[in-house]
Amino acid sequence: MAATTDSQGERPSPMLWRLTLAVAVALALLAAMALTFRLAHGNAARALTERLEISAQSRVQTLESVLAKQRAVATVLSDDAAVLQALAEPSPANVARVSEKLERLQEQTSSAVIYLLDRDGTAIAASNWHDPDSFVGSDYSFRSYFSEALLRGEATQFALGTVSRRPGLYLSHDVPQRGEPLGVIVVKVEFDAMEQGWAQAAETTLVADAAGQVILSSAPQLRFAPLPPIPAGQVSARRAVPGAGWVLWIHAPGTEAVRAGLLAVGTVGFLFTLLLAGGVSAARARTRAARRMDAERRYRADLERAVEERTRDLTAEMRERRTAEQRLAQLQGEMVQANKLATLGQITAGVAHEVNTPLATIRLLAENGRQMLPAEAPDLDRNLGQILRMTDRIAQITTELRGFARKATGELGPVALKDALDAALLLTASRRRAQDIRLVLPQIPPGLRVMAETVRLEQVLVNLIQNAQEALEGRPEPEIRIALQDDGPVLRLSISDNGPGLSPQIAAQLFTPFATSKPEGLGLGLVISQEIARDFGGRLTAGPQREGQGATFHLDLPKAA
Repeated sequence: MAATTDSQGERPSPMLWRLTLAVAVALALLAAMALTFRLAHGNAARALTERLEISAQSRVQTLESVLAKQRAVATVLSDDAAVLQALAEPSPANVARVSEKLERLQEQTSSAVIYLLDRDGTAIAASNWHDPDSFVGSDYSFRSYFSEALLRGEATQFALGTVSRRPGLYLSHDVPQRGEPLGVIVVKVEFDAMEQGWAQAAETTLVADAAGQVILSSAPQLRFAPLPPIPAGQVSARRAVPGAGWVLWIHAPGTEAVRAGLLAVGTVGFLFTLLLAGGVSAARARTRAARRMDAERRYRADLERAVEERTRDLTAEMRERRTAEQRLAQLQGEMVQANKLATLGQITAGVAHEVNTPLATIRLLAENGRQMLPAEAPDLDRNLGQILRMTDRIAQITTELRGFARKATGELGPVALKDALDAALLLTASRRRAQDIRLVLPQIPPGLRVMAETVRLEQVLVNLIQNAQEALEGRPEPEIRIALQDDGPVLRLSISDNGPGLSPQIAAQLFTPFATSKPEGLGLGLVISQEIARDFGGRLTAGPQREGQGATFHLDLPKAA
């Protein structure tokens, strides 16, 4: 009896065994929740960092584009004949002509102000020449952008304006003549609109110069202060601004990552609770009748199925999110390329405008020379006549370029179809001549008009003709055929080529944005042209596609009354 009592005393009690098991389960649950929080928080923090890096890259590209455009303005003006003449002979007429030119450029390039300094640092011309606080007559020789431009040819400085008291970036370039600077051209750029756009975002954006001083910020109170440290609990990304010596920082609260970790912990706790409840139910079910065991097995099977479905849903959601992020990065790159193309169009229109002055001089000299020729010089007379005809052709081309670059008004009215088609053919003529493309044109009455808007109609026609010319690259006996069908209240203009035609894959997504077979294309030309045709009350469609037998596009336009 005594031996039996001692043996039973050494055996652990059921209460102690259950308490030990509960402690072990609780510790395992805490460990699993801690590991889950760490993994989920890390993944969310990495995703947030990647998103901030994409945003930082996009904003750096925007800054780089603005700086490149304004530097180009200063570089072009440093070699301008009117600017050189104003510095060499600062008469009121020469200075006024330069001020008017700077005013026009300031409006076209969205710069804050453009002004010209002489060799002593005094502003002799400025885009704000007619304003009460004009820079004309002010002395800026104390500015480092002036002295450095005289020494090195160009300089930059971010500072407060002495007159406007507004911060901005000053880009300067010397105006040389025979190796010696006559003066300095200065372009000031203000970033108020960009900073206001940053301020509307949830994250904080800062741009610091090489000395670590904040020059641009979504929080104006931080401007011109030392770069602050990254606040605790925040995620950041940085990108250098090429060619400026600046660094762009983006900070965002890390609460999003914390919330993701807590959500994952809650999910694990919920699943663990379900599993624990299932285990307890299973333990109790063993003591019940056999008829309850089948129902308990079905319950466990349903629970496992729910866990698997949830896991599949989470995997699919993560895959969709990665795809969306990749698409966002691609779209941001395409937007930057579109912005560059728009800037190139503005520069082309400016160059076409500047060509007119020397062209008029060439024509005047040719006419004078022709009048002074003796009657016995027929060869010289023919040569001068050819020069006059060529200047007329150049003037016609530059006129069409400026008209094509003008912003559309959006107002519809009667437009002569023949004039619009002639303008589009003139703008695309150089490539046709280079490829030796045969052009077949219809007879279009001069009085035939359609309801449209001149600039946008020319844009659609140029796009369709350029697409046909690109399709004929390297093709034998290339030909573009334009046909007119005038039936009732709607005109149909058909543009066909004898190129390779459209593949079924391209034809299926012909009017889908960003779908293109061209390595350098954006996939927006046909989409924009189709929308313009709809705005006119017409439509743009593709004819039946037969691969290898060319492509045809139909432009339907309403006739003007």
